Amino acid sequence: MNEQEHPARRPGGRSARVRAAVHRAVIDLVDESGYGNFSVGDVATRAGVADSSIYRRWGGLDALLIEVVRSEQSPIPDTGSLKGDLRAYAAQVAQDITGPAGPAVLRLAIALSAGGAAGVQLRDEFANERYDQLQAMLDRSRERGEAPPEVLEVIDHILAPLYLRVVFGAEHFEQDYTDALVERLL
Repeated sequence: MNEQEHPARRPGGRSARVRAAVHRAVIDLVDESGYGNFSVGDVATRAGVADSSIYRRWGGLDALLIEVVRSEQSPIPDTGSLKGDLRAYAAQVAQDITGPAGPAVLRLAIALSAGGAAGVQLRDEFANERYDQLQAMLDRSRERGEAPPEVLEVIDHILAPLYLRVVFGAEHFEQDYTDALVERLL
């Protein structure tokens, strides 16, 4: 078999463009209509793709919604120190949740809780994945000989204040604010 018979997939090709268009459509629809008020057909129309493309790739709306929420999660940094990791993480979360997709993704994650058993399961999967990522960052810190806080302390002292402020209209955060959250935690 040669390359002409089965050409290699190119990252950033059509598949990446479709994924980006579909994700953007979901974020826009959540922002405009709220969770539960649009269909796969609405997403497909907004993204300029066929319904069948969405079903083939994601299987349905719930799987698509959770992928959108997951894809908007801030990466877990590895700076070499707990303080550096937490400062970088807090700054990235603040940037992400106040960015163009941040409020819509936050509303989607919250709305999953009201989406019945399937929505709660998706929300829990999202939360558990984030919890595991934070735990891995704290475990790395412990392996370096540092004394990290518990995951719930990171959530209570860094994530909760950021998310609460966004819910009540914060449009951006200064680096000093996110650094102060980390300092208070440590």
